[in-house]
Amino acid sequence: MSDNLFDIKVGNLCFKNPIALAPMGGITSSSFANERAKDAGLVIIGGYSLDAATQKAASEIITRGREEFTSDEPLKLIENEIKAVDEGPMIGVNVRSATIEPLIEAAKIIKDAGAILELDAHCRQKEMTDIGAGQALLAELPRLCDWIGMIKETGVVLSVKVRANVIDDIELVRKIESAGADILHLDAMKEGFGADLKLIKNIRDSTRMFLICNNSVTDIDAAKEMFTRGANMVSVARGVLEDTHLISQLVRDISAQQEDMGWYNAPKHICRGEGDLRGLAFCCLPVKPCPVHNNIMKLGYSAQEFTDIKMEFAKGTMLEFGDSTCFGSLVWCCKISKPCFLRDGVLETLGLSDAEYMRLKKELADYIIDNAKKPINGPKN
Repeated sequence: MSDNLFDIKVGNLCFKNPIALAPMGGITSSSFANERAKDAGLVIIGGYSLDAATQKAASEIITRGREEFTSDEPLKLIENEIKAVDEGPMIGVNVRSATIEPLIEAAKIIKDAGAILELDAHCRQKEMTDIGAGQALLAELPRLCDWIGMIKETGVVLSVKVRANVIDDIELVRKIESAGADILHLDAMKEGFGADLKLIKNIRDSTRMFLICNNSVTDIDAAKEMFTRGANMVSVARGVLEDTHLISQLVRDISAQQEDMGWYNAPKHICRGEGDLRGLAFCCLPVKPCPVHNNIMKLGYSAQEFTDIKMEFAKGTMLEFGDSTCFGSLVWCCKISKPCFLRDGVLETLGLSDAEYMRLKKELADYIIDNAKKPINGPKN
């Protein structure tokens, strides 16, 4: 399987595929990653407690039967653990601290190792939240944002892991992005409901950060539901404890889809009410009442401006053709997974494969969002 099948990048870092191993305290070590996630695009080891307060909290958590990593020299442990991960996946390191100084030191080590620092604003164990670490950071957004800014001064690629439905998620995401984070790792949990797919879509429409989504990913169908709402990557946690081959299977399945379709996380159609703003690439000419109008307004486009921007992109590409389609150009045609004999006839005449067509649609989606009059928060990844 080619490492060039996916073009997935954050900053200067590249991922060979969009499947990640999520951090689990006391479990996700280098040896666990090597055993169960050798095929992953990203393995996130940890979480590691960096200062005296979080080390003490981790020890207390262990006494009541939960697993945690503890060490008298956590920075040395991290350095050794990064080196011990087998070559292949990109490496992330999930860390907790009640103070900023150890995070800065960890960031320098992790940057020098060519890895990603993941700030844990997710752990909800009382021992951690009582000292202002983990999920407690969500209640102190100014402190969280200050920390993000200081960590980014080291030059490290920074992920922030958060739990959904704790505070106003859109405000949280926009502040994290404005503070300078590169990656949002979202545990999209909704009590009693599994993954909150609607929230994933809403977050995708609110940020340009690289989006890793987590929660209840136990098979390719669950992963695809997240991808079609805007996830750049999905991470697997408890599922890999039950199925040691889960990550390898997910990589095979999503790689097959990428080969066939050319856009592994292509969105659902806007008109179904489930597609994020990237789905505007599949929308018809806006000539009748339709959800397309509300969505183009989010980007500041009028109906005519939306028409113009799509035709501007199409000029000189294969999407310009298609006189026999509904609106006279492939630029207005739908996702390849939706049957359409008119579109498919044009593709056959042009000798354009499904994957090539979808890659052009992905470029179109980026073009529409990049040129918006009311841009989504933050620069394009």
